[in-house]
Amino acid sequence: MSETPDYVQLNRESWNAAADEYATYAESLWAGEPTWGIFSVPDQQVGMMPADLDGKSVLEAGCGTGYVSAWMARRGARPVGIDNSPRQLATAARFQEEYDLRFPLIHGIAEHLPFKDETFDIVISEYGACLWSDPYIWVSEAARVLRPGGELVFLSNSPFVVLFVFDDENTAADLVLKRDYFGMHRQEWPDDPGVEFHLTHGDWFTNLHANGFDVIDLIEVRPGANASTSYPWVTVDWARRWPVEEIWKARKLR
Repeated sequence: MSETPDYVQLNRESWNAAADEYATYAESLWAGEPTWGIFSVPDQQVGMMPADLDGKSVLEAGCGTGYVSAWMARRGARPVGIDNSPRQLATAARFQEEYDLRFPLIHGIAEHLPFKDETFDIVISEYGACLWSDPYIWVSEAARVLRPGGELVFLSNSPFVVLFVFDDENTAADLVLKRDYFGMHRQEWPDDPGVEFHLTHGDWFTNLHANGFDVIDLIEVRPGANASTSYPWVTVDWARRWPVEEIWKARKLR
């Protein structure tokens, strides 16, 4: 990548500004068992966590406060976290000290990973690079740093919910389409300085295959009836009828 994309600085500023808010969530996430997404769905229900982590070299792309890396380290993995926001990384470093659980934390971007080819066994992202980085750039970088047979795992929004949510993030999604499905890619919201990226399912398959991946699973996350979320743009009733989040699992072909 010859130039840093324009959205990198926008997202860095946005996540730096949100660091104090997200630090309040980090305590329970570092202390708890793995749950995923905005409805905190337990891992045993969705199976996002790779089964065999002992001794595996893992990159968390867009690690934020580092709780996913912490979960994996406790299961025997050797994680490395990379993130665009130095303030989010500072939170991660603080909890490393508090929980006496240390792994490398690197300030950098998923579009230009500072690692040699075929360094990692797993690349994982939960609402990290998979949402805030251009998939036509970061996926190729993930492929580059994965060993043959390595696994890419990521969780982000389903394209379905993007079609129905309001521009006003405080209003819950209804049943009226708000935007086009075809042509999804860069998404900017009013009054939000950050830049997100969303693809259709067809475009995700094409992109992953073009970068040498075999898709091994696509899990559309359905929260339980008693689940809750602090995010006002979707309700649990909506999320039990249509997918709000999805998990992709892909393997780099040998």
